[in-house]
Order: sequence, then structure tokens, then C-alpha cells
Amino acid sequence: MKKLIFIILLALFAINVQLNAQNKLSKKEMKQGWQLLFNGSDLEGWRGVNKANLPEKGWIVKNKTITCTGENGGSIITNEMYGNFELKWEWRFFEPGSNSGLKYFVVEREGDTGGYGYGIEYQMLDDANHEWMLDGKMKPNDYHTLGSAYELYEASPNKKAKKLGKWNKCKIISHNGKIEHWLNGRKILEYDRFSADFMDKVKASKFKDIENYGIQPKGHFLLQDHNSEVNFRNIRIRKLDDR
Repeated sequence: MKKLIFIILLALFAINVQLNAQNKLSKKEMKQGWQLLFNGSDLEGWRGVNKANLPEKGWIVKNKTITCTGENGGSIITNEMYGNFELKWEWRFFEPGSNSGLKYFVVEREGDTGGYGYGIEYQMLDDANHEWMLDGKMKPNDYHTLGSAYELYEASPNKKAKKLGKWNKCKIISHNGKIEHWLNGRKILEYDRFSADFMDKVKASKFKDIENYGIQPKGHFLLQDHNSEVNFRNIRIRKLDDR
């Protein structure tokens, strides 16, 4: 019995240590110029897309984690806009077929009051169990699947996602138009958003009528509400110079 109690206490201690380590920067990271985009306590620095305030439903902060509850309250964006950057974050799903995304270079359009924001999307998806895959509307590893630039560029077939309930670690690097997508320590996509190829991809996509899609000098980051429960944490950024 004493041994069991000791094991339980040890497990609780480990969980507490892990929670306390979330959403914090090390001294090394601070020297490197990293900044937190989520403070672990509230949604300071974020608001609803095309809104002055946060959505009335759909987003809560619990256990130092941002949770999109899937109530279709609308997506949220950073107050600040970014150009050259390295962005890192962690996320996880719980239900099969879940769908979300992190968008970058999001620019709000005058007169648009909806909860949708246009920008390049790092697709976050439970590929194998998503309804599009099951219905044949989406093909394995096409440009709608996990890690892809949604509708534009497919991610590497060598991507490795974590099981449902486990945390995935992602990274986007943007430098003078060159973009990289990373998933769990592996680069899975690179492209140039100022290239002729990118322009052609946009013209062939459902975003063809969106003016200057993905090519603005700076834009907001967006966490997508796509009617799925998803957790976010450890969202951090460092700005890169123009050289």
C-alpha cells in the first residue's frame, strides 16, 4: 500500500512539474528573442477575427491550455501582425476526424464581420478518420491533409502525427517569402509565397478571388474554430530580421 501511495504521489508531482513548465520561456529562449503569444492564464493579446473582442463562446483557458470547445464561436487572431518569424506551438485532438488549423498572414477585410479569416493555413487534421477521407473527397496526403498549406501545397508523406490525446509540436518559419512547415521535429513542407508557382496555386484554388491572398508583408496568426475540440499551448514566436 505504501508503495502504491508513493507511486501516485510521484505521478502527481510529475504532472504538477509538467504543468508549471508550460507557457514559459527559458533564459536561453529569452536571449534568443523568443516571446510568448499565450501567457497560460488568459487570452490577452487575442481577439475574435473581424471583432474588437473575443467571441462570446467557443474559447476557454483551462489548465494552462487554450481550448477551442467546438461551439462554432468563430476563430481568434493575434492583435499583432508579423512578417519574418519563427513560430512554435503544440496542439492535440481528442475525437476521430477532428479538424482545425493555424493560419498566418491573415488580413481582415473591410466590412467583413464574420468569424472567418483569410490567410495561409497550416492544416491540423486527423487525416485517416476525417469525413472527407472516408467519403473519398480527400486523397491520402493531398493538400487538404495534416501539415499542408491548405488548398495549395501538400506536406511530405513522411510526416508523423501523434495519437489522439497526445501533443503534437509544430513550427512555421517565414523569412523573406520562404516558408517552412515542421511537424514533431521534421520539416514536411517548404515553398516561396512570392513565387510564380505560389500565384498559380492560388489562382487554381478556392481563394482565387481573395485579393493579395498570402502575399501581404505582415499578417495576424489565427487559431481556427472548425467545430472540433482542440487544445493549444506553448505558443511562442521570435521575429527574424530581413536579411
